[in-house]
Amino acid sequence: MKNLSTLALATGLAALAVPSQAHVFLQSGGATVGGSYRAVLAVPHGCKASATTKITVTIPEGMVAVKPMPKPGWSIDAKKGAYAKSYEFMHGMKASEGVQEISWTGKLDNDFYDEFVFTGYLPAELKTDAPLYFPTLQSCEAGSENWAEIPAAGQDPHALKSPAPMLQLAASTKPAMAAMAQAGELMITAPWTRATPPGAKLAGGYLTIMNMGKTSDRLTGGSFGNGGKIEVHEMTMTDGVMKMRELGRGLEIKPGATVKLEPGGYHLMLLNLPAPFKQGDKVKAQLTFEKAGKIDVELDVAGIGAQAPAGAGHAH
Repeated sequence: MKNLSTLALATGLAALAVPSQAHVFLQSGGATVGGSYRAVLAVPHGCKASATTKITVTIPEGMVAVKPMPKPGWSIDAKKGAYAKSYEFMHGMKASEGVQEISWTGKLDNDFYDEFVFTGYLPAELKTDAPLYFPTLQSCEAGSENWAEIPAAGQDPHALKSPAPMLQLAASTKPAMAAMAQAGELMITAPWTRATPPGAKLAGGYLTIMNMGKTSDRLTGGSFGNGGKIEVHEMTMTDGVMKMRELGRGLEIKPGATVKLEPGGYHLMLLNLPAPFKQGDKVKAQLTFEKAGKIDVELDVAGIGAQAPAGAGHAH
């Protein structure tokens, strides 16, 4: 009896030591729309006892800006094509084509488990009432497994013999960010300002400017609303005293540089407010550059005293 109990325990521990999934699957089967997703495709075994030599995953319509991760010992082939429609991603950029299929070619013995990684963006417009499926062909030295079955409405996916890896979508809980603006080689991201108290006639403005070109440009000012003026200012600490001055010639954006306008440093000064800015509103403005000309932007209004709205501290 003792030997039987020991055998049963050993068998149970052995079962726990291997992946519980019997098929190719996504390690994280859930993601929120309106953001990036790191897909980890797990391969727990070969085709019966045969070694895996190639993994080919089809990217579903709706996932954009896909990039596969290099894998030591494996070659990668990423096939691109046109999407069925254009998708908005990363604060206003548009994607109408991209990677639609990824293949990794190498060798994975049946005795081992491995993972294949790629990233992509899930646009906020994707519906959260239906999963995304990633049909995956597992080619082996002898035979293949086509993990491509998609359940019919109301069907239990666990009842399928060769289910496609599935990603369940959920609505994002993050507040929407202001759209990105671009003119020529300049890209502007995360423009924002603060709510103002009644009677205020001034407000600060903040954003990030990237110069992807080979020549400098200058932000010289701009306008907003009906008659509002925008100046470019710098705040510095001199002998323990905080001083602010207007940059008469504007702010230089050197080629290849990323310049942040943020509280306590370079910033926009919005003059002649027609009415107080209220948290949650958006302020339409127009920035003026020496070479790029006029660029329309929309500033998110954060709370009074805010350092930056969620997500505004980064640029892509």
